[in-house]
Amino acid sequence: MSANTSTKSNAPQRAPINPDVDTLARTLFGEARGELVRGKEAVASVIINRVKRAKDRGGYWWGDSVSAVCRRAWQFSCWNENDPNREKIESVELDNKVFACCMRIARRAVAGVLNDPTGGAMHYHVRGIAPPWARDRKPCAEIGHHLFYNNIE
Repeated sequence: MSANTSTKSNAPQRAPINPDVDTLARTLFGEARGELVRGKEAVASVIINRVKRAKDRGGYWWGDSVSAVCRRAWQFSCWNENDPNREKIESVELDNKVFACCMRIARRAVAGVLNDPTGGAMHYHVRGIAPPWARDRKPCAEIGHHLFYNNIE
């Protein structure tokens, strides 16, 4: 084969991935990869609910896009520089079945066709911990290993 001969790849071409979909899928993988689909959907709903709240109010401190909400410092621990999940979420590929599931959920969430099983929650935490912001608050939903809240400002 000469240097001027081009080779065609038989590999299927993938459409570019929307950055919000990719970031949301990686966040779900970092925050909820051990959950069933409904638990992953619940975490995705929290992120979408935050975006909606910011858009309804003309902005909000955690950001008004999926990527901004996911990557806001100290909101989703998997994006913190010192979190052991950070390397995992940055390196995972679509051949990982759990990540592929997270990607499907993220696509539905960003498209606006994901049903919210949390009842409008904008906060959650893992069962068994007691963050100060949840003190004396009743969760609006318990899904998988997480408690969800819609009454936190």
